Amino acid sequence: MLKIDHLCKKYINSDVYAVKDLCMEVKPGEMFGFLGLNGAGKSTTIKCITGIYPFDSGTIEIDGHNIKTDSLNAKLSMGYVPDNHSVYEKLTGREYVNHVADLYYVDKDERKKRIEEFAEKFRLSFALDRQIKGYSHGMKQKICIIAALIHRPKLWILDEPLMGLDPQSINDIILEMKEHCKQGNTVFFSSHNIDMVAKLCDRVAIIRKGQLCEIIDLHVEENKATLEEKFLAYTAENVTAVSALKGRKAKRAAKKAEKAAKKQAKAEATAAAPAQEVSEEKAEAIAEAPKKQLRIISRRKANKVPNPPRFHMSKGDK
Repeated sequence: MLKIDHLCKKYINSDVYAVKDLCMEVKPGEMFGFLGLNGAGKSTTIKCITGIYPFDSGTIEIDGHNIKTDSLNAKLSMGYVPDNHSVYEKLTGREYVNHVADLYYVDKDERKKRIEEFAEKFRLSFALDRQIKGYSHGMKQKICIIAALIHRPKLWILDEPLMGLDPQSINDIILEMKEHCKQGNTVFFSSHNIDMVAKLCDRVAIIRKGQLCEIIDLHVEENKATLEEKFLAYTAENVTAVSALKGRKAKRAAKKAEKAAKKQAKAEATAAAPAQEVSEEKAEAIAEAPKKQLRIISRRKANKVPNPPRFHMSKGDK
């Protein structure tokens, strides 16, 4: 679905490669994560894939179409959600999606049905005919997603899609990402949320200073558990962060084991201890306690001194 072969990209007046000799292939039906620190080259790579940025060397193919030599068909095969909500804010949500649908040659009857379907999915029906400039951050993200999916792309690319969203919006987008993959399509997204990537993705690539470090198969449970550790090992400038992470994990594991051992020992002691018999004298004292309390209360009421009578002065007594 997506094939990147020896991609190199250098910005004008820069001696450093933003992306250098990047090679990877993403399969149909796969959810693929893209991890890296800020400035590692994630967004640059995505903008090269989508055709926004030119690149110096290498090839990029989307569904078999070369982004340089067959850019129209390559772009028709993908949908892109940027990280900065690049939308025409003076348009309404419906007008914006219709504009994008025109660019992708989506049939008018079909687009109308899809707009209503996606608006209901993302709880945006109430705002479709409002200007986008009045939308919240989450609403803008959702209208960008609807526009990206209006032509049913085979490859859906998202750059930091869940940043700054509320839990309900995050859940809506994740469900749609999963559904897109179930239909045999591909989802490629960048993120800083390692736990989310570990839960959602089939595979993940880690990039550092524009170069690929490793592609990790997350179907292997051990890889899921150690993803954060691997990420820090590849991206940390020194071993301090990795050592600190290992130390925290070891402390948590030791504390958990100690707690479990104490709980087990307590349960065993309770089970082994003979049932304590209550002496006759103690039982009598327990039974007498409520009666004793009532006698104390009655005595207090009996000994209570009544309040002195109140005298009211009339006007003539003053």
